[in-house]
Amino acid sequence: MIRNFHDEIVAFLETEIVPLYDNFDAGHQRDHAHAVMETSHRLAKFYPEVDETMLLVAAAYHDVGLAKGREHHHTDSAIFMRADERLLSWFTPEEIDLMADAAEDHRASSTHAPRTIYGRLVAESDRQIVPETVIIRTMQYSRSHFPGLDKEGQWQRLLEHLHEKYAEGGYLQLWIPESDNAHRLAELRTLINDTPRLRATFDTLYNKI
Repeated sequence: MIRNFHDEIVAFLETEIVPLYDNFDAGHQRDHAHAVMETSHRLAKFYPEVDETMLLVAAAYHDVGLAKGREHHHTDSAIFMRADERLLSWFTPEEIDLMADAAEDHRASSTHAPRTIYGRLVAESDRQIVPETVIIRTMQYSRSHFPGLDKEGQWQRLLEHLHEKYAEGGYLQLWIPESDNAHRLAELRTLINDTPRLRATFDTLYNKI
């Protein structure tokens, strides 16, 4: 379902919310916000009970909490949504709570599963499991948050992160069977298990970025 005020909401998100991502690290710029919004929209087609406008809002707000740091950014995103009185022009407090829960539940390292279909859709859309993109975002994060690491230090951090999150037994969970993430995760795991190819990919991307 798309509400009558959908175009108005889209304009609000593009002028007031998406620009907030300009202040975040290289892996969480406007292109990331748009990718999560667009993927959420595509996956919503499989779930007719979902209000697509509410889903779009939750996707747009999902990382705004990065303004206060990464550690609690998912809960800070939810706090930001609940405090944003502009949303009351279009949504009830109960709907805002639902969208805020979805934003909060998107984090891959969360200790609990997303509470609603909105949370599952935003979380799945946030995964963006394209092997090269995963590696680039990890390297960008390392350069931003660990500037003292040399090339070998970045390589070791990349290995640790990939094994902790994406390898067999990693904490990453997938929630929407209609997404492409399962196939892409299998591709990434093949790369992770091929250390020489992974190192060659790292070297190429290191010189590029």
